[in-house]
Amino acid sequence: MFKIKDLKYKNILNIKYLVIPEHKVNCIVGQSGSGKTTLMRMLNKLISPDAGTILFEGNDLSNINSVELRRKVVMLPQTPILFDGSIRENLQIGLRFAEKNEETEAVMLEVLKLVHLNKSLDENADKLSGGEKQRLSLGRVILLNPDVFLLDEPSSALDEDTEQLIIKAVVEYSKKNNKTVIMVTHSKKVASTFADNIIEIKSGQVMEE
Repeated sequence: MFKIKDLKYKNILNIKYLVIPEHKVNCIVGQSGSGKTTLMRMLNKLISPDAGTILFEGNDLSNINSVELRRKVVMLPQTPILFDGSIRENLQIGLRFAEKNEETEAVMLEVLKLVHLNKSLDENADKLSGGEKQRLSLGRVILLNPDVFLLDEPSSALDEDTEQLIIKAVVEYSKKNNKTVIMVTHSKKVASTFADNIIEIKSGQVMEE
């Protein structure tokens, strides 16, 4: 899926070689400031390396149209981004940005069920708690139906029990639908429980796959 060679970025990343396999749950772990989020942003072409190459499906990322890439590879940042309006509008807006057809109410309700958000589609998104906003943002990403989910601490605002529920649901969904998950997590328990592949980053370098 992704193959990285001799990647360097400022004094943050220095990765000699890394392969991130497709159709797997890949967890990126490491201390705060080790370069995990920087790597995720590079996989989505939000930033570019100073040196080295990143291949996606065998093609150099620098030669892939950013918009086309982000239709296949969708990133969920750690801080939820919500828009004024209802839960329904927040789910649909991602589809509009991606120039995809809007989904039916039944599909949207199924996504809310998947992320354990028991709310009406017409409820105002501003009234949601931090954890509920994070789950709504995750639901919007799932609705986009990408090939690859880049999830940066997708459960950071959740308590441990809810975290296990949500990550389990995402993992089961991804395996059922042949998706690739690349997830930064602070939780060793999440990584050890759900990951097919664990990538440890320390001071910008890959320590272990």
